Amino acid sequence: MRSDGKPIHEIASISGIGFAFLAIVVGAYRSWITAADALERTNQILSSLGKVKRYHGAFPHFVNAATCELIPFAKFDDGGDLVETAFLMQGLICSREFFSGSTPAERKLQTAVDELVQAVEWDWYTKGESGPLWWHWSPRHAWARNLPIQGWNEALSCYVLAAGSCKYGIDPACYHSGWARNGAISNGNEYLGVRLPLGDPFGGPLFLSQYSFCALDPRGLGDGYCSDYWMQIHAHAKINYLHCRSRYKDADGWGLSACDGPRGYLVNSPINDSGVIAPTAALSSIPFLPTEAIETAHQFLHWRGGRIEGRFGLMDSFKPSTGWVSKTHLAINQGPIVAMIENYRSGLLWDLFMGAPETKSGLKRLGFSSPGQQLMT
Repeated sequence: MRSDGKPIHEIASISGIGFAFLAIVVGAYRSWITAADALERTNQILSSLGKVKRYHGAFPHFVNAATCELIPFAKFDDGGDLVETAFLMQGLICSREFFSGSTPAERKLQTAVDELVQAVEWDWYTKGESGPLWWHWSPRHAWARNLPIQGWNEALSCYVLAAGSCKYGIDPACYHSGWARNGAISNGNEYLGVRLPLGDPFGGPLFLSQYSFCALDPRGLGDGYCSDYWMQIHAHAKINYLHCRSRYKDADGWGLSACDGPRGYLVNSPINDSGVIAPTAALSSIPFLPTEAIETAHQFLHWRGGRIEGRFGLMDSFKPSTGWVSKTHLAINQGPIVAMIENYRSGLLWDLFMGAPETKSGLKRLGFSSPGQQLMT
């Protein structure tokens, strides 16, 4: 979406649609829209998704919003994208759990969601091995993209949903040797005085700790690699915050992640800082750093007289040193803001997703423990 409210008609990201489902649930819950309008909109989107060609059940990264045809994302990436698919599934599952009644519209939604969720051939994306899930498959290029899904990154939900699939479930060994890299996922070092349990030095861009956890509840969630994923995400956000406080003026706020940049899409982090701040990074950290996130929300709203405010909220990014401001709203950055603010306020999306049978089964099979959540045996 452009800053003037005009849609970019030709392209829709599948993960962005997943975050849109989460936002619609929040909108209905907060009575920003009626439940009837939310159901109608959700069923319309589901109808369009049913027209999209899938690849062993997985959706592509981009589709044409008008025709539902695939738009190639990059070289060798013109088929299934398992990570995009996982974020779509998060949104679908939360929608199904929220609209759990027995009206015809709710039944229609539940049936459509179940068909899409159950059709993803997660085990096929292991190449039949006990190693990682693989990110991409193309009918033209097969596995040429050659990108394993390994942690720490944004894709933990892939493994949870893959392990929880009734028909196409993966062996838990794929999680341990693939995602956790047989323990190499562990970190344990301190950065800026903060101990980081998992991942690369300084944690990387903040979306790595946000996309999956818009739905997965990290409060007390633990496994053999991290005793409490809340601590992991809090540490990641704190390191990002402390780095920004050492570099940027207080009035500029903070937050480094993937976002629009002056010369195109870029990925910022404490070790790759181009000077571009993404409001989503700080605002989507509100459950983990509430004081710092709320304070910077006010700073963003008043930055240079409101220059980063757009029709649909804050613009995607800005560069304080030059005054450059993005002209776009990106769904994958706008959606997590809505989701995480609601999780901070009520835990709504966390409760919906953690209560779903696919999630319970997946976490149980992968050896997770979660206080307050009775995982399926």
